[in-house]
Amino acid sequence: MSITVNLYYTGKDGSARKFAEEMEASGIADAVRAEEGNERYEYFIPMNDPETVLLIDRWRDQQAIDFHHKSEMMKQIAELRDKYKLRLRVERYVDENKC
Repeated sequence: MSITVNLYYTGKDGSARKFAEEMEASGIADAVRAEEGNERYEYFIPMNDPETVLLIDRWRDQQAIDFHHKSEMMKQIAELRDKYKLRLRVERYVDENKC
């Protein structure tokens, strides 16, 4: 089983893109990718909405997500989200038949 979480970060004046760039440059994104159970952690910019950044975040199971949510990185991510004054929308998908 895998759980994919799509997170849409939306801001103004390029702030969502700056957030994603800082996540990458600071090493936080790489630290998340290195966590046990993380299967994907990638940022994308929708063609029709340059003020939004999509994060595709996939985990092995709910236990891995729970561990991640208790990590110090979540505090850092929340601080960056506040710094850039971003709104967040979340979608969650469960793949029970992972090949």
